[in-house]
Amino acid sequence: MDVGEFAPDSVGDDWSISAAAALDDPTRRAMYDFIRRARRPITREEAAAHTDISRKLAAFHLDKMVALGLLVSRPGVPGSAGKVGRAPKVYEPAEAMIKVVIPAREPDIVAKILLDTVADPEPDERSVDTVLRVGHQHGWEAGHAERLRQRPGRLGAERATALARTMLRRCGYEPSLDPDGVLRLDNCPFHPLAEHNRDLVCNINLAYLSGMLDGLGATALVAALAPRPGFCCVELAPAAPR
Repeated sequence: MDVGEFAPDSVGDDWSISAAAALDDPTRRAMYDFIRRARRPITREEAAAHTDISRKLAAFHLDKMVALGLLVSRPGVPGSAGKVGRAPKVYEPAEAMIKVVIPAREPDIVAKILLDTVADPEPDERSVDTVLRVGHQHGWEAGHAERLRQRPGRLGAERATALARTMLRRCGYEPSLDPDGVLRLDNCPFHPLAEHNRDLVCNINLAYLSGMLDGLGATALVAALAPRPGFCCVELAPAAPR
């Protein structure tokens, strides 16, 4: 069901699935579409009239969508509903929209890296070197932000693997841990782009994940290219003893 493009970063796939399920109701979906197309605040009375249901039932559907973050509500203009002195509640679309892809894919990561590559060239630097540098920086920033949130201290192999696994899932990867301690990635979040230029996308992926481990301080792990049919081209393996 295609009902939008983006979901709030703070809630991710769980929110998207709940929101999409809520819009599976034909009346609620029609009401939501009507409010999005209106380009102005809509009252309960208008929503009820559009969907040919009672005001009470319309209020139920509208407030359900507010609770899910699909709509926002606020008091309207007093008297606009024909009742002097009373401000009718009005509804508008929330900024957040929905994306449900299972398994998750995150081409936006590569898109942001490419945009910053164009905006941040270095003199005499090859474009491919720029994109890998920028990709590593994006990964480092993500890993460092996670380290600041978790404050894990010095990371041994087990803790580093657990944190990396959590981050990978959040980025749309499907990591599985082998008995030998290698995190293998059972899907590629960038698959549509990789089909267009596999070598470039795989190396951006490697740069991003290497940067993520560096920012996380996960020196017990190393990202490496290990392409296999049907899997992501990168795996995270225990670092060689120093």
